[in-house]
Amino acid sequence: MKHRKYLAYAAVALSLAAALAWAFAPRPVEVETARTRVGLFEQAVEEDGRTRLKDRYTVSAPLAARLTRITLRAGDIVTQGDVVAELLPVMSPLVDGRSMQQAVARLGAADAALTRAKAQTAQATVALDESLLDLKRTEQLAAVGFVSPSRMDTARLAATAGRRALDAALAAQEAAVHEQDFARAALAPSEPGRAGRPIVLRAPVAGRILRVAQPSEVTLAAGTPLLEIGDATQLEVVSELLTADAVQAREGARVIIDRWGGPPLEGRIRQVEPAAFTKVSALGIEEQRANAVIEVQNAGDAWRAVGDGFRVNVRIVTASASGALMVPVGAVFPHAGGMAVYVVEGRRAHVQAIDVQARNGSDAWLRGGLAEGQEVVLYPAAEVRDGTRVRTRVP
Repeated sequence: MKHRKYLAYAAVALSLAAALAWAFAPRPVEVETARTRVGLFEQAVEEDGRTRLKDRYTVSAPLAARLTRITLRAGDIVTQGDVVAELLPVMSPLVDGRSMQQAVARLGAADAALTRAKAQTAQATVALDESLLDLKRTEQLAAVGFVSPSRMDTARLAATAGRRALDAALAAQEAAVHEQDFARAALAPSEPGRAGRPIVLRAPVAGRILRVAQPSEVTLAAGTPLLEIGDATQLEVVSELLTADAVQAREGARVIIDRWGGPPLEGRIRQVEPAAFTKVSALGIEEQRANAVIEVQNAGDAWRAVGDGFRVNVRIVTASASGALMVPVGAVFPHAGGMAVYVVEGRRAHVQAIDVQARNGSDAWLRGGLAEGQEVVLYPAAEVRDGTRVRTRVP
């Protein structure tokens, strides 16, 4: 009996020891895993962009004038040559008391100048008549030989000089008449009903009205913009790249345009502008950026709904390789001066050094260190060490 009792005690003690050993034994760490794969690797620069018209035309006032009300609105379609605005000559400004006195004095001076010019004309006419009579008498005397040839030449020159003096006097009289008209016009009251013939402005190209800067009737200075016209179907995308990224964005590089309200579109970089500019970020940091101009290639009917200045997202492919061995970047971590991953072998995680050639937002392109199809730990927790037992988490 005692022997059986001891055996029972021993069995209970072994059960308790086994239970304690099982309770305090290390559990496998639950991890999320992925497998390496071979495929197309692309490295890209991702930035915001905006659409803009390739050609934009601004209709402006060619001279100071009064604009009649523009009936066109943004979005209206116009053809080349359509009337888009009308300008009327500016009315004369109001005249104050001093200006009125000056105008009256200017008219009096013009009247006096005209009187003097008429007197000079009469004087020149008398002098011409006298020189012509003298020439006639001299010619009669020269016919019978009583006048020398030099006297005859003097008479002819005097008659010619008289004619020139009369012409000058008549011209001065004509100028005085115009001066009088000018001075009289300054005193004439302005008549709103006789503002003059309107100047018509026409659309330089066919397209849509983008913006009407001056819809109401107003008096404008020369060069004031009135409205903008452009072809809304001819759009390009402009993205402001950091200069470090702009160096990698080559002309002709492939671009993926998305988040514009439709399916992703293909594009190509047409030009990276050579001059950079300073832009302050949302964090208040000054950044040097350059514009990349992108041509949209496979635009469909949905793209027609996009207008000028719409926001889009662009991914500029700077490196591409087919048949590349890739591992998710979430599995890569620094180790011993290089990079490594945890490879799952026999339900245990082992550190494996890798040689990373390039990476993008989701994958790392490997030169070596792994083979296709190997299982690696994603986002390894602090509990994972070399040789740790792991268990794949079931989603």
